[in-house]
Amino acid sequence: MNLRYFFVLAMPVLAFAQTQGQTSEPIVLPNQGGRFDQITAPFRVRRVAPVDFTNSGRLDSLVRAGQLYLSLEDAIALAIENNLDIEVLRFLPAITNTDTLRARGGGLLRGVTTSVRELPQGVGGPGSPLITTVGGSAPATVLPSSFGDLAAITATSSDLSITGSLPLSTGSPVPQFDPVLAGTVSGSHQTALQTSPFSYGINPLVGNYTAGNFGYAQGFSAGTSINAGYTATRADNNATRSIYNPSTAGTLGLTITQPLLQGFGLALNRRYIRIAQNDERIASSIFQQQLIDTVSGVIRLYWDLVSLNADLSVKRGAVQLAQKLLEDNRSQVEVGTLAPLELKRAQAEVARSRQDLTNSESLVLQQELLLKNVLTRNGGTDERVRELHIVPLNHIEVPAQESIQPIQDLLATAFDHRPDVAQARLQLENSEISLKGSKNELLPSLNLIGSLQNNGLAGITNPNAPGSAFPTGYLASTDPLVGGTGTLLSQIFGHSYPNYALGVQLSIPLRNRVAQADVIRDELQVRQTQVRQQALGNQVKLEVQNALVALQRARASYEAAVETRQLQEEALAAEQERYTVGASTSFFVIQYERDLAQARSTEVASQGIYAKSKATLDRALGLTLINNHVQVDEALKGQVSRPPSALP
Repeated sequence: MNLRYFFVLAMPVLAFAQTQGQTSEPIVLPNQGGRFDQITAPFRVRRVAPVDFTNSGRLDSLVRAGQLYLSLEDAIALAIENNLDIEVLRFLPAITNTDTLRARGGGLLRGVTTSVRELPQGVGGPGSPLITTVGGSAPATVLPSSFGDLAAITATSSDLSITGSLPLSTGSPVPQFDPVLAGTVSGSHQTALQTSPFSYGINPLVGNYTAGNFGYAQGFSAGTSINAGYTATRADNNATRSIYNPSTAGTLGLTITQPLLQGFGLALNRRYIRIAQNDERIASSIFQQQLIDTVSGVIRLYWDLVSLNADLSVKRGAVQLAQKLLEDNRSQVEVGTLAPLELKRAQAEVARSRQDLTNSESLVLQQELLLKNVLTRNGGTDERVRELHIVPLNHIEVPAQESIQPIQDLLATAFDHRPDVAQARLQLENSEISLKGSKNELLPSLNLIGSLQNNGLAGITNPNAPGSAFPTGYLASTDPLVGGTGTLLSQIFGHSYPNYALGVQLSIPLRNRVAQADVIRDELQVRQTQVRQQALGNQVKLEVQNALVALQRARASYEAAVETRQLQEEALAAEQERYTVGASTSFFVIQYERDLAQARSTEVASQGIYAKSKATLDRALGLTLINNHVQVDEALKGQVSRPPSALP
């Protein structure tokens, strides 16, 4: 095939596509180079960076001599930088951006995930060994029967979707906004045997033919679609009855279709773009919710570790008291002022208190393992991290006075700040937008169709024809069809030989049962979404009120525990004085020591419950990130600008 004719066939449509393509929104890819890179950009894959499973440098900066000195602020920062639950949802905004890109091109949406993960409860959570029964003369030693309970170390997932698992129908189709350029070029050599010599004046007819057709199609927001096409055929054969040989015939046509009922309207045909943009906001809210859940979980696990370490100190103190009583009893037995049975009783108490100490040490180790898994990307697989011992730098402080806003103000704060409430509103809005598309599909299809076609034909005098084959003067130099490529293009673009057409296309479904069923079902699902949104609102109110009651109860419990511990210290001191003068026995001293140990453990547990109740109220109000100075844009990048805390 002669390449010169290829460009003759392709040039008009390429020029048309170049001007029309400028109306669509350009897709700018990163790291683009010159003009060629811009042309090939739509056909190249955007680069997605691989996942980095190395921990942030903050972790190393907090390690000294095998100890991880960890403040609450650093624990939150490490979770933001390294936690894999946050890392998973860090991709979500970029994923929803691809849906917006699809919608701008006229494609259907692939949807957005609404699942978030909760951190494990840990060994210091509800029902833990720290929270034991207050009172009684002989609290029982806790046995490690549930240390292998997977519930304490297993994360849970929750879905924030209020639209249900089944999507709404797609509704009336949207136009294809991305322009499409298609073309075919072919060349052939043909030999055709003729049954009569009168058609071409020769038998057989032998010729070389080159054909090309190019088309351009694009849809617009109003529902309008255009189809432009250029077709050209060049024939060079041995016919003697053709006036022009070789000759080139071409047509350039444009067809415009405008829906008037189904598929008409800017809002209707851009509904997926609006839904995709809402999905981007939903993705941001889902990421914020995951951030809140993770930060709140880290706060809970951190305070549990602080409480477990404080309880470990209590258990060590109990061992020291039991050991002192044992030494005192041994001295008295040796001088004969105390029965040997009292020595055995003191020895048994030392063994029991050491068992409690061992249990507490194991709880601390388990909580450290869990916290390290939450704060690092490779957790237990990194031997260096596995061997680190966490030293909490913060201590729980209970303020002298509690400042609590009125419940109406707290509820207003929750509805203003909670991302799950915000994304639920957007989900309902998306359902209502989609429902409009379903309702539009009920309408008949009425399209206004207009077309314009310009024709052209150019060639040279047939050298195979005899001189008298055509009337005198028929092939005069002024013949508008005599010429080459320039003549053909001037005819086409000069509108010399036009065809026009204008028509209306109507399609009326007589029963329309599919569309009717889709609309009814979609509207029912929207009603379900409205109910779920109301249920979410009720749940938010319940969570805020419950968290407030829990905080007040935790404070009251702490104050009672402090008073109980003080009274138990006074009681033990008095009983020790009585024992010193021989007015009491080691049995009663042991009971008072146990009661004091229990009171101290209860005080430690009540402090932890207060701190966690405070964090739970922040979470219920949606203030976790604000009160802990977490920047969402930093978290999205996985880089916290706050420097590590100063090590002791």
